[in-house]
Amino acid sequence: MRFLHTADWHLGRIFHGTHLTEDQAVVLDQLVQLAKESRLDALLVSGDIFDRAVPPPDAVSLLDDVLSRLVLDVRVPVILIAGNHDSPDRLHFGSRLLAGQGLHVTGRVDATVPVLTLGDSEGPVDFFPIPFAEPGVVRDRIGEPGIQDHGSAMQCLVERFRSKAPTHRRSVAVAHTFIAGSESSESERPLSVGGIDTVDASVFAGFHYVALGHLHRPQGRPESPLQYAGSLLKYSFSEADQPKSVNIVEMDARGTCRVERIPLIPARDVRRLEGTFDEFLRTGPNLSFRKDYLQVTLLDREPILDAMGRLRNVFPNLLHIERPHLNPQGDPAGPGKDHRTLNDSDLFATFFSQVTGEPLSEAEAVAFQEVVEQIEMEEREAH
Repeated sequence: MRFLHTADWHLGRIFHGTHLTEDQAVVLDQLVQLAKESRLDALLVSGDIFDRAVPPPDAVSLLDDVLSRLVLDVRVPVILIAGNHDSPDRLHFGSRLLAGQGLHVTGRVDATVPVLTLGDSEGPVDFFPIPFAEPGVVRDRIGEPGIQDHGSAMQCLVERFRSKAPTHRRSVAVAHTFIAGSESSESERPLSVGGIDTVDASVFAGFHYVALGHLHRPQGRPESPLQYAGSLLKYSFSEADQPKSVNIVEMDARGTCRVERIPLIPARDVRRLEGTFDEFLRTGPNLSFRKDYLQVTLLDREPILDAMGRLRNVFPNLLHIERPHLNPQGDPAGPGKDHRTLNDSDLFATFFSQVTGEPLSEAEAVAFQEVVEQIEMEEREAH
């Protein structure tokens, strides 16, 4: 059997104030084309379809377009589950109707456990779609009072799936969870607050392939059935060095899987650059990647007037500036001092030096004080 594994699309994502829907459409076009060329038996999407529970209309339209092309044009069965960013009930809507067309959506955990069986020339393969659910939700829906954390919730769901399918057949789990020992990124929302959110890998023992979602870095040992496909795009600057991809999986008659990571090429990459302000102004116009999404670390120690605006003339998609060595001139507070202890004149002197890079002159200080006194006098007269 040959199938494609992808995850963590996060449609509708906003990255440092920038809407990424157009960027997502570009790589999803690549995914659809890959599905056409690869003669797939199935396509798996392991959760976090949307970036939030109530997605914007353009994100919903993009999902509708992509799934329609995959199911109606390419005619590949799609198995899709909810992640922790998705609304289980919204995603689950119409699932029985859609299943008749080859789109198998599992948004919520129910007492009735679905097992989807697809076949190839070697026989049947059982797919176990396990959407994300909080432990309390699983406990209530399944009626198991012993469920207290994500590990016990997943263990219970897997056991119920296994009871529904023959153990001798090839099997694939599709899940959205955090396997203990895996590597996370800054852009992932924790699965729990103040609790244990990881699941031990042994929970999935016996599956021939485990199509995982939640972690944005593609990862998984070559000999292991547990594989994270990673996210569709880079959704934080911590992911700048992570190539994004989807997995093409070849499963033989015994269930042995060969995994090939196929890279996704974004319209605009995510990069972190480091240098001085003047270096960026001088070399930036000649950089081939100057229109990528950038975080710039300025090594200058002095304040720079409107650094963001001036650098955006060179890098139109500059999203964030870091200033680790900033040392404002003429700061009356001195390093480490609390600015709340300063009077108005000293606060203005600090502000002036940070904006202009120059200390406040005596004449400017006198002019500021005169303005302050005039304002105070007008306030007294008004009362």
